[in-house]
Amino acid sequence: MAHTHSTPPTPGTATSSVEADHVNLRGVFGFGIGLAVVTAIVHLAMVLMFRIEVNAIDAANPPKVFPLAIPQDERLPPQPRLQTNPRQELADLRASEDELLEGYRWVDRNNNIVRIPVADAMKLTLQRGLPSRQQAPAAAAPTQATQATQEKSR
Repeated sequence: MAHTHSTPPTPGTATSSVEADHVNLRGVFGFGIGLAVVTAIVHLAMVLMFRIEVNAIDAANPPKVFPLAIPQDERLPPQPRLQTNPRQELADLRASEDELLEGYRWVDRNNNIVRIPVADAMKLTLQRGLPSRQQAPAAAAPTQATQATQEKSR
C-alpha cells in the first residue's frame, strides 16, 4: 500500500473543510418558473375544452339524469302504471282470479278439458285416488343376465 503523506498546515493559514457550493440557483429557479407556466397553460386549456364540450351538448339530446335527481312531481313509475285507484284495481284483479279458480270453464272443448273449482277438484281426487304405476309381477321368469350371474357364483 502506498502511504500518502500530507504536510501539516502551517500556522496562520486558514484551512476549510467545507466544499464550495455547486448548486446552480438560476437553473433551479428557471425550472420552477417553467413548471408553473406549463401547469397554468394546461389548466387553462382544460377549462377551455370543458367549456367547448358543455356548449356542444345538443338541446334535443340532453344528458342522462339520475332518476332520483328528478323532482318528485315529475317522476313517473315504469309501465304499466296504475291509472286511477290502486285498491280498486287490486280488488278487480283478485275478483277475476277468484272467478277463474272457483268457476267452471272450458279449457279445450275439442279434447273435453274443463276447468273446475279447486274444492271440487280436491274432492274428485280423494274419490278417484291419484294415478300410480302398476306393480310388476313378483315371480317373473329369470332373465339371461340373472342366469349368467347364478352360473358364475357356482
